[in-house]
Amino acid sequence: MCSFMVYTDSDISKEDFKKGFEKIQYRGPDMTRIVEDHGIWGFHRLAIMDVTTSGMQPFDLKEKRVVCNGELYGFRKVKDELIKDGYTFSSDSDCEIILPLYEKYGTDMFSKLDAEFVCVIYDGKDFIAARDPIGIRPMFYGYSKTNKIAFASEAKALIDICDKVLPFPPGHYYKDGKFICYHDATKYSEKIDEDVDDICKGIKDRLEEGVIKRLDSDVPLGFLLSGGLDSSLVCSIAAKHLDKPIRTFAIGMSKDAIDLKYAKEVADYIGSIHTEVFMETKDVIDILEEVIYHLETWDITTIRASVGMYLLTKWISKNTDIKVLMTGEVSDELFGYKYTDFAPSAKEFQKESEKRIRELYMYDVLRADRCISGASLEGRVPFADLSFVDYVMGIDPKKKMNKYGKGKYLLRHAFEGDYLPKDILYREKAAFSDAVGHSMVDYLKEYAEEKYSDDEYKKLIKKYKKHTPFTKESLLYREIFEKFYPGKSDMIIDYWMPNKNWKGCDVKDPSARVLSNYGESGK
Repeated sequence: MCSFMVYTDSDISKEDFKKGFEKIQYRGPDMTRIVEDHGIWGFHRLAIMDVTTSGMQPFDLKEKRVVCNGELYGFRKVKDELIKDGYTFSSDSDCEIILPLYEKYGTDMFSKLDAEFVCVIYDGKDFIAARDPIGIRPMFYGYSKTNKIAFASEAKALIDICDKVLPFPPGHYYKDGKFICYHDATKYSEKIDEDVDDICKGIKDRLEEGVIKRLDSDVPLGFLLSGGLDSSLVCSIAAKHLDKPIRTFAIGMSKDAIDLKYAKEVADYIGSIHTEVFMETKDVIDILEEVIYHLETWDITTIRASVGMYLLTKWISKNTDIKVLMTGEVSDELFGYKYTDFAPSAKEFQKESEKRIRELYMYDVLRADRCISGASLEGRVPFADLSFVDYVMGIDPKKKMNKYGKGKYLLRHAFEGDYLPKDILYREKAAFSDAVGHSMVDYLKEYAEEKYSDDEYKKLIKKYKKHTPFTKESLLYREIFEKFYPGKSDMIIDYWMPNKNWKGCDVKDPSARVLSNYGESGK
């Protein structure tokens, strides 16, 4: 997963730099380096591609320098082309191709990358930074008291040297003091309005390709398997394309986890080496502050869904040799949630999808990154493959809406056959935080109710003029957040909630469980 921090001047001490830089070492525990020229550069490495010291960053080329946290898919082919152009390489790291590409294309390079990445480049004169179009990999920026810009993989690294810290916008690059959009992931290249079977073939082909390219790793791979549609499809595709059984992992409360039985059914069907991990109510409360510290958010949905995921990835890190985990995020934003069944029109459905894609980096994608990196592992997200996202966003929204009596019908229909058991392929979705056990969310609510009296709640929420907590549970999360990141709440723009403007969606809890159409999802 790796992490970096770059301060673009030399008017702070190395000690002050290290104080923030050391806070994100868990993202890259294998090697650490600090370089003090052209500003101060720090890099913590999690070795995935080329695990030798040759792959350590920063990489330099002539007067240029780069640090990158990312996976650059298809880099071997690009590297071969660069070698023909006369470039030589000192490692087998994918990230070493960035500087030669920058020499060749300048900032046009960013739109050519098929990657999950963030990077900072010094080109001999200026600092340039960029982030992938979905925001799979995190990067934050802030300005010091002397108005010098700094970049880091997580906000916690910058809060001591920058008064205000903000997330770097996905699909943008920074140069000459400006943020320039190079790729808007919500804008598709072609409208897709074919018949359903042809569309489904396009979905199937592109998702398979997205999974396959993410199987390239010099270290062991694992798969998070909730038993829901999205993670099950990722696991099934991978199992078909690898020559040995994949390793799958699921977590749930010991008494009422919805998805554990379905995860096991999928694992048995695809022949994976499957592990179940159980958590108790005490584990949920004991880990809460640690989870929020890693997440850097106060959002209710993100925190609820992170508790189980974080505990599972910590278990995997401690008990296995796996260093890369494949996940199923981003499917909902493309194909719809339970609440998008209430979309009043195709235009509104598409508009909501665009909003969710733009905001992913603050919610589901943030959750996956921080839970996995918090355990010193790397996450990969096949549903965020740029070709796949472009194709699905281009599909006529009338065909993506739930007019089939089943949400995500196109995705399900695309993988009919021998990928999954039919009851899994067409099972109703359960919200992730509910799926690991209804009692987990209920216990968090009960804990918050016991912590604050009604009078305390009314008094304490007045402290927060922006993003005001609206339940005792949301107050609990905000208070913990402020303990670690006082005054930094603007890193997240709002609570993740269904679209309150739609009939049937004006609810006070983000869980799909409160919607009238939840139906069989919780069984």
